[in-house]
Amino acid sequence: MRVERLDVTELHARVEELADLLVDTVDGGASVGFLAPLDRAQALAWWKERVAGVAAGRLAVWAARDAGRTLGTVGLAFPDKPNSRHRAELVKLMVHRDARGRGLGRTLLTTAESAAAAAGVTLLHLDTETDSLAERLYDTAGWTRVGAIPDYAASPDAVLRPTSIYYKRLAGPGESDD
Repeated sequence: MRVERLDVTELHARVEELADLLVDTVDGGASVGFLAPLDRAQALAWWKERVAGVAAGRLAVWAARDAGRTLGTVGLAFPDKPNSRHRAELVKLMVHRDARGRGLGRTLLTTAESAAAAAGVTLLHLDTETDSLAERLYDTAGWTRVGAIPDYAASPDAVLRPTSIYYKRLAGPGESDD
């Protein structure tokens, strides 16, 4: 298994696989912003729209690949306002159903956290569906749950669900995150 950060060229090269991953994730019931069934053309268009963010440095995307197949991804969204450059949002952590249960989600999460710290980010935040499998990952990875917003987003089957908000402080240069 190899996790690599995708530049614009690599994102273009992997967009078909990333679209397949997004469709699988939604079909598997994960709440990542889309309703099921997700049309592959919509998934492809969504990933193509991410290219501008990567090109501008507002988005960093990593892909986990094995045997020539993309099995997972994670992103960091960087704000463009001067008062928020110390933070980033963890976005679209997805693992293909065929690859779950092997620690890939944690590997992707750790990759994004390490890259954020290396970039000088000292605070990460995210939102995820309350009581989801993802919540267990964030809880065990040292993230702090702030609370939940009721009826925040629709699940893939269009049922309004609460969303939990999390953050994690990262060590700055010369600091320990203990």
